[in-house]
Amino acid sequence: MRIAEIHLYQMDLPVSDKNYRMSAGGAYASFDSTIVEIVSDTGISGWGETCPVGPVYQPEHALGARAALAQMSAGLIGSDVTGPRAVRRSLDQLLNGHNYAKAAIDIAIHDLIGKAYGMRVCDLLGGARTEYVNSYYALPVDEPNKVAKLAAEKIAEGYQRLQIKVGGRPVEADIETIRKVWEATGCTRLAVDANRALTTRDVLRIEQGCADIPFVLEQPCNTMEEIAAIRAQVRRPIYLDENTENLSIVLRAISLGIADGFGLKVTRLGGLADFASVRDVCESRSMPHTCDDSWGGDIIAAACVHMAATVQPRLLEGVWLAQPSMDGHYDSTNPVRVVNGHIQVPTGPGLGVVPDQGVFGKPVASFA
Repeated sequence: MRIAEIHLYQMDLPVSDKNYRMSAGGAYASFDSTIVEIVSDTGISGWGETCPVGPVYQPEHALGARAALAQMSAGLIGSDVTGPRAVRRSLDQLLNGHNYAKAAIDIAIHDLIGKAYGMRVCDLLGGARTEYVNSYYALPVDEPNKVAKLAAEKIAEGYQRLQIKVGGRPVEADIETIRKVWEATGCTRLAVDANRALTTRDVLRIEQGCADIPFVLEQPCNTMEEIAAIRAQVRRPIYLDENTENLSIVLRAISLGIADGFGLKVTRLGGLADFASVRDVCESRSMPHTCDDSWGGDIIAAACVHMAATVQPRLLEGVWLAQPSMDGHYDSTNPVRVVNGHIQVPTGPGLGVVPDQGVFGKPVASFA
């Protein structure tokens, strides 16, 4: 089986109800997603996606994704599809870096191979341990009482884990929000996520002001060095998220003893093949982690869920999907959805997601 065609699509994903707000980059009304279709010489299509959160959250952006994919795609035409690793080696020879763009191709290759052999992506990745994975809900930065009310609603809907976004405002408001969410829900699976926005001083203030509340601190500071400087003064678990750009960094964080777990993103790590390597390292050290991405539609969602299904349940912190904050799906027949705080693993071959005909419009670029 060879790669015969590659098509790139652009898709705007509006945020439903109101802007999505987090500390890094402020509020977002919509996101710019890039979809990749890889067509084999046997006529099978595999689909991938990458959807950066704006141009300042991480060193990646939508225009960069499409430029990088254009740079690589021509060089892949005619290549044998012997496996995801072989394709990744080809990508690294065509372009240095740009993991988030390479991830879209990696996801599409997994989808293509799965469809060709009648296997689900989770089975290609080691086998599903469950057919339903837990989701968690990310509470946006907002007025404390509003966040607490939303938190109570989400617990009532069936979510077992909540993530509280903090940062980008006076730390007193963050402390009040954390306390009000705790009082409103009593949820013992809380993560307080600053998306790198807190100073070491404010981390310690939160630690002192919320000493009686059980929660995980997720990526409180911008760098691993900042976190290392205060690690001994923080008595609760710390997870790394934005810093975890590759397997080497994950290994470094573990060796330095500054991480008790991770918030992992499929596209940040470069795709499902590289994520699987990180998953296995985490399993060997009993390190809990999430299986997420920054944003995206059904394709990204399916990739996250398939990966999550292969994680030891005791180590899976859940899957975050953008779906509850969006209207509509790419696949109207088999959409990936959160129901009562859980997500069913897609049942069809490959990703189990087949985009509706014409849902993405015309390609912005094609290679053959």
